[in-house]
Amino acid sequence: MQQLEAIIREGRALAAPAYPVIPILSASEAEVSRQMTICNSCRYCEGYCAVFPAMTRRLEFVKADIHYLANLCHNCGACLHACQYAPPHEFAINVPQALAKVRVETYADYAWPPALGALYKRNGLMLSVALVSALTLFLALAAGLRGSLFNVNPGASFYSIFPHQLMVNLFAPIFLFAALALGLGVRRFWRDVSPGQASLESMGDAVDKVLRLKFLDGGHGDGCNNSDDAYTLARRRFHHLTFYGFMLCFAATGVATLFHYLFGWEAPYGYTTLPKLLGIAGGVSLLAGTTGLFWLNLRRHPLQGDAAQKPMDRGFIALLFLVALSGLALLPARATPFLPSVLCIHLASVMALFATLPYGKFAHGVFRSAALLKWAIEKRQPNRLQLGGD
Repeated sequence: MQQLEAIIREGRALAAPAYPVIPILSASEAEVSRQMTICNSCRYCEGYCAVFPAMTRRLEFVKADIHYLANLCHNCGACLHACQYAPPHEFAINVPQALAKVRVETYADYAWPPALGALYKRNGLMLSVALVSALTLFLALAAGLRGSLFNVNPGASFYSIFPHQLMVNLFAPIFLFAALALGLGVRRFWRDVSPGQASLESMGDAVDKVLRLKFLDGGHGDGCNNSDDAYTLARRRFHHLTFYGFMLCFAATGVATLFHYLFGWEAPYGYTTLPKLLGIAGGVSLLAGTTGLFWLNLRRHPLQGDAAQKPMDRGFIALLFLVALSGLALLPARATPFLPSVLCIHLASVMALFATLPYGKFAHGVFRSAALLKWAIEKRQPNRLQLGGD
């Protein structure tokens, strides 16, 4: 038996490669590698965003580097219109589109569990609509069984329709799952290209660029290109409205949670209270931001993005829009018999949003923030290749 085990160990040792196995690139990743090699020889767009100075620190582009650069890209389109090798040139350099195709692979490749990432990648919009519809029906049936779907007095509390503990039991597992799945995905992404230890200076730099959406200014401050080669700050502004609107709504929920558990103050809260003020401001901002982003998405030039991502993009925008709209609709609905129906739609939209967070467009904000932190660390280290300035 010992001799057999020794033979097996020797066989495994002989079968193991004597050199590191380099992951095979997908077609989209190979195209990015080709384009980055050409861009590395030109470097005309070096000042536009973080992608190009990060590119100059590499002579070859392996899978992890390609995913890193793809998430550094904010798809502003400036380099496409500045490039002398862009289509119809035979080199066909289109960095925003090439990186966009890889970026969506990031969400699937780093997703946990992987099967859900692949499913959402293929059917983002359909899955979002199906989730909201199914969850709305489920909540309506639950309210109907409790007798609270049609028999609610005007001005009633949400808890008269769904008890507080029931809502906690529904939302807590979904929120924790989303946080866990996103955390595991970003952890793998970070480990693949880890530039070193983050300092306070690098973290502050990354946070500043995230909060200001610095690289949506086109590298020159005049904004992105959207439907043509004209500069516009609309994408940056609508992204700001969407991002800060979402954060205000999240803050409203957090403050309301503190009110409930820390002070024993139960909802509903008055219009001048902090949860209500934060929620209304966030809802209006989110509604305006998602409307603007959808309008820009419809007008987006086909060369400046990946057409295959539109269902995912629009599914995410639709979910955020529905969350904001249904949340604001709860205010006038409280005085009507339609409150239970509107509440079911709102809760279903929020549940569907959090269930799909790790696999859809929301993930790009998390991965992009991680990529910006990587760049903030990396650019403070010596560039051993000296192929371009930082």
